[in-house]
Amino acid sequence: MSALLSPSAQRTIVRRTRGRGHGPITRLMSPGDLGQVLKPFVFLDLFQGESSFAGGMPIHPHSGLATVTVVTEGDFRFDDAVSGEGELAYGGVEWMRSGGGVWHGKELSPGQSPRIAGFQLWLALPPELENGPVDSQYIEAKAMPASGPVTVILGEYAGLRSPVRAPEGVHYLLVTLQPGQA
Repeated sequence: MSALLSPSAQRTIVRRTRGRGHGPITRLMSPGDLGQVLKPFVFLDLFQGESSFAGGMPIHPHSGLATVTVVTEGDFRFDDAVSGEGELAYGGVEWMRSGGGVWHGKELSPGQSPRIAGFQLWLALPPELENGPVDSQYIEAKAMPASGPVTVILGEYAGLRSPVRAPEGVHYLLVTLQPGQA
């Protein structure tokens, strides 16, 4: 039992998955399983592998959704004509709202680390944004608000607000626990 939660506040695990892998990407959640229950969350992908795979992503289209990519190991370089250039390391975030349509895939490239890992969450956009303008942000880890072990990726937590321009009411946290910490 966790020292932080009372017995009445603890929840049981409803579902576990190892996901379905394809190369360095493992799809942990999709519309055919928990995606139906957890809307607006559509897909949750875990990526991990040699950092060179970051530069190998072909240009591809998206429309009517948003993705938020969070780095949990290693680093990426980003270079975007509108958002500038820099580095995304642990806790750094890429936000891409595709709106009415966008082609992307060459904005990220390998950084200094030989390996990278992280999560990419795909979000269904509210109707008023589905065909709206494209919006991209690359936010380095030092600019992401944190309280103790919690980094606020989307939305709000403990009086802190994420700088990501996500739709209201969506909250996504990166929780970093030390070994043995509950």
